Amino acid sequence: MSDEITAPWWAAAREGRLLLQRCTECGHLQHYPRALCTSCGGGELGWRESAGFGVVDSFTEVHRAASPGMAVPYVVARVRLDEGPVLLTNLVGEGPWCCDQRVRVAWRDLPEDGRRLPVFESLPVDS
Repeated sequence: MSDEITAPWWAAAREGRLLLQRCTECGHLQHYPRALCTSCGGGELGWRESAGFGVVDSFTEVHRAASPGMAVPYVVARVRLDEGPVLLTNLVGEGPWCCDQRVRVAWRDLPEDGRRLPVFESLPVDS
Protein backbone atom coordinates (compact mmCIF):
# COMPACT_ATOMS: atom_id res chain seq x y z
CA MET A 1 0.00 0.00 0.00
CA SER A 2 1.11 3.54 -0.69
CA ASP A 3 2.52 5.74 2.09
CA GLU A 4 4.44 9.03 2.20
CA ILE A 5 7.69 7.28 1.17
CA THR A 6 6.27 5.22 -1.69
CA ALA A 7 3.55 7.58 -2.99
CA PRO A 8 5.79 9.22 -5.68
CA TRP A 9 6.86 5.77 -6.90
CA TRP A 10 3.26 4.53 -7.21
CA ALA A 11 2.19 7.76 -8.96
CA ALA A 12 4.97 7.34 -11.55
CA ALA A 13 4.15 3.64 -11.98
CA ARG A 14 0.53 4.56 -12.82
CA GLU A 15 2.04 6.62 -15.68
CA GLY A 16 4.34 3.79 -16.82
CA ARG A 17 7.50 5.37 -15.42
CA LEU A 18 9.96 3.40 -13.29
CA LEU A 19 11.51 5.56 -10.56
CA LEU A 20 14.59 4.83 -8.49
CA GLN A 21 15.44 6.57 -5.25
CA ARG A 22 18.66 8.58 -5.34
CA CYS A 23 20.53 9.64 -2.22
CA THR A 24 21.37 13.33 -2.46
CA GLU A 25 24.26 12.80 -0.02
CA CYS A 26 26.18 9.96 -1.75
CA GLY A 27 24.43 9.52 -5.12
CA HIS A 28 23.49 5.87 -4.47
CA LEU A 29 20.49 4.56 -6.44
CA GLN A 30 18.14 2.09 -4.78
CA HIS A 31 14.91 0.23 -5.25
CA TYR A 32 12.43 -0.39 -3.49
CA PRO A 33 11.67 2.99 -1.87
CA ARG A 34 12.89 3.37 1.72
CA ALA A 35 13.23 6.12 4.30
CA LEU A 36 17.05 5.89 4.40
CA CYS A 37 19.87 5.34 1.91
CA THR A 38 21.05 1.72 1.97
CA SER A 39 24.61 2.86 1.23
CA CYS A 40 25.34 5.75 3.62
CA GLY A 41 22.24 5.86 5.85
CA GLY A 42 21.38 9.37 4.68
CA GLY A 43 17.81 10.54 4.88
CA GLU A 44 17.78 12.99 1.97
CA LEU A 45 16.41 10.99 -0.94
CA GLY A 46 15.15 12.14 -4.30
CA TRP A 47 13.98 10.38 -7.44
CA ARG A 48 15.50 9.50 -10.80
CA GLU A 49 13.65 7.89 -13.68
CA SER A 50 15.12 4.60 -14.89
CA ALA A 51 15.53 3.93 -18.61
CA GLY A 52 13.91 0.57 -17.85
CA PHE A 53 16.57 -1.72 -19.32
CA GLY A 54 18.56 -4.44 -17.58
CA VAL A 55 19.68 -8.05 -17.52
CA VAL A 56 18.31 -11.18 -15.90
CA ASP A 57 20.54 -12.14 -12.94
CA SER A 58 18.56 -15.24 -11.98
CA PHE A 59 15.10 -16.70 -12.58
CA THR A 60 12.83 -19.63 -11.88
CA GLU A 61 9.68 -20.87 -13.57
CA VAL A 62 6.93 -21.55 -11.05
CA HIS A 63 4.44 -24.34 -11.82
CA ARG A 64 2.45 -24.39 -8.58
CA ALA A 65 0.10 -21.50 -7.90
CA ALA A 66 0.89 -19.42 -4.82
CA SER A 67 -2.84 -18.86 -4.31
CA PRO A 68 -6.04 -20.34 -5.73
CA GLY A 69 -6.89 -19.08 -9.19
CA MET A 70 -3.38 -17.82 -9.94
CA ALA A 71 -2.28 -18.66 -13.49
CA VAL A 72 0.75 -20.92 -13.87
CA PRO A 73 3.41 -21.19 -15.02
CA TYR A 74 4.96 -17.80 -14.30
CA VAL A 75 8.58 -16.66 -14.12
CA VAL A 76 10.07 -14.94 -11.06
CA ALA A 77 13.38 -13.18 -11.70
CA ARG A 78 16.04 -10.87 -10.33
CA VAL A 79 16.61 -8.14 -12.89
CA ARG A 80 19.65 -5.88 -12.55
CA LEU A 81 18.83 -2.51 -14.07
CA ASP A 82 21.48 -0.77 -16.18
CA GLU A 83 21.56 1.89 -13.43
CA GLY A 84 22.53 -0.76 -10.83
CA PRO A 85 19.56 -1.56 -8.57
CA VAL A 86 18.10 -5.08 -8.60
CA LEU A 87 14.34 -5.74 -8.79
CA LEU A 88 12.56 -8.94 -7.84
CA THR A 89 9.95 -9.15 -10.59
CA ASN A 90 8.24 -11.31 -13.18
CA LEU A 91 9.36 -12.03 -16.71
CA VAL A 92 6.50 -11.91 -19.20
CA GLY A 93 6.09 -12.95 -22.80
CA GLU A 94 7.66 -15.81 -24.62
CA GLY A 95 10.82 -17.52 -23.37
CA PRO A 96 13.09 -19.26 -23.37
CA TRP A 97 14.79 -17.25 -20.65
CA CYS A 98 18.46 -17.24 -19.71
CA CYS A 99 20.76 -15.43 -17.30
CA ASP A 100 22.39 -12.27 -18.71
CA GLN A 101 19.47 -11.86 -21.13
CA ARG A 102 18.64 -8.23 -21.94
CA VAL A 103 15.16 -7.15 -20.87
CA ARG A 104 13.04 -4.00 -20.76
CA VAL A 105 10.32 -2.88 -18.41
CA ALA A 106 6.68 -3.53 -19.20
CA TRP A 107 3.71 -2.94 -16.90
CA ARG A 108 1.08 -5.18 -15.31
CA ASP A 109 -2.14 -3.52 -14.22
CA LEU A 110 -3.39 -4.31 -10.73
CA PRO A 111 -7.16 -4.76 -10.82
CA GLU A 112 -8.01 -3.21 -7.45
CA ASP A 113 -7.08 0.45 -7.72
CA GLY A 114 -5.36 1.39 -10.98
CA ARG A 115 -1.84 0.78 -9.73
CA ARG A 116 0.71 -0.93 -11.99
CA LEU A 117 3.69 -3.18 -11.30
CA PRO A 118 6.89 -3.29 -13.33
CA VAL A 119 7.51 -6.62 -15.07
CA PHE A 120 10.12 -7.32 -17.71
CA GLU A 121 10.05 -8.66 -21.26
CA SER A 122 12.77 -9.88 -23.58
CA LEU A 123 14.55 -7.46 -25.88
CA PRO A 124 15.14 -8.42 -29.48
CA VAL A 125 18.69 -9.75 -29.94
CA ASP A 126 19.79 -6.72 -32.01
CA SER A 127 18.70 -4.17 -29.33
